[in-house]
Amino acid sequence: MKKYNVGIIGYSWVATAHITAINKSPNAQVTAIYSSRPHDDAAESEKWGSPIKTYTDLNAMLSDKSIDAVSITSYSDQHAAQAVAAARAGKHIILEKPMALSWEDCLLIDSEVKKAGVKVCICFECRYSNQFMVTKALVDTGLIGDIHYAEVDYLHGLGPWYGQYHWNIKKAKGGSSILTAGCHALDAMLLFMGTDVEEVTSYETKSKNPIFQAYEYTTSRVSIFKFKDGRVGKSSAIIDCIQPYYFHTHLFGSEGSLLDDKFHSEKLGTDHHLWSSLAMKMLDTGDVADHPYQAQFDKFFECLLEGVDMPLTSLSDGIKTHEIIFAADKSAATGKPVRL
Repeated sequence: MKKYNVGIIGYSWVATAHITAINKSPNAQVTAIYSSRPHDDAAESEKWGSPIKTYTDLNAMLSDKSIDAVSITSYSDQHAAQAVAAARAGKHIILEKPMALSWEDCLLIDSEVKKAGVKVCICFECRYSNQFMVTKALVDTGLIGDIHYAEVDYLHGLGPWYGQYHWNIKKAKGGSSILTAGCHALDAMLLFMGTDVEEVTSYETKSKNPIFQAYEYTTSRVSIFKFKDGRVGKSSAIIDCIQPYYFHTHLFGSEGSLLDDKFHSEKLGTDHHLWSSLAMKMLDTGDVADHPYQAQFDKFFECLLEGVDMPLTSLSDGIKTHEIIFAADKSAATGKPVRL
């Protein structure tokens, strides 16, 4: 069975989680690392337990015909150019969120990938979390009926204690509260509600706490989504909160409701005064070491072997989510609803 050789683009905190997950996959192994900083091949090979060739020239790494795929974990403002270069070099791509910091760059990636015929995995890995796999399964069974309203919110204070704070505060690198982190919540809402969004209205505000004043963009965003069939959703991206990490999920259906790891279902005749509990591993930290990359990457390399697009986080899934993200950004910037 083929084992895919993978090159890492960008070597920092997120890259370490990607490398660990890729190397645990039965179908892939990291064999190269590109970084703007020089690294010692022997030291990196010893660190990761297998031969690693390091590069400071991205084109040189992409020219290596032994590399089948790349994982792009660099700064967000570098994603588009690096993804385009990787596609043109014929490499399959794992691409961290956001895909790019503009809709035009997302469309460019989409175009170049389709021309090259390579496969892509977009890192909306929360779709592969135990929490959301269980939630989606419950929704699909119909136990809470047809969902007419959903709230999925990303609530995570990203202050100076956060490893990426020094660059995340810059608009040219972080983009917006939804692009830098809150996109996970919006993407989860779309997982449960579908992507037929007709109109987006977004509002923003900002904490008065001095530790968040360095941000060059507004750090609290709430977006309301009207779907073509009349359903409504709400997703917040609050990165200036002072509280523990919380991925709030509340789905309202015709036969019941789900709140995080609890649900009520009329179909089961459960007590109106009590929630029933679901056994699931909650998304309760922003630490990439705890993100469900393993399940996502295992599926990606299985799909490469089969020559098919991966489920849940393919390029087409990512493009649709980003179209809605940028509509929300436009609404927040203009103060007006945006129709898709």
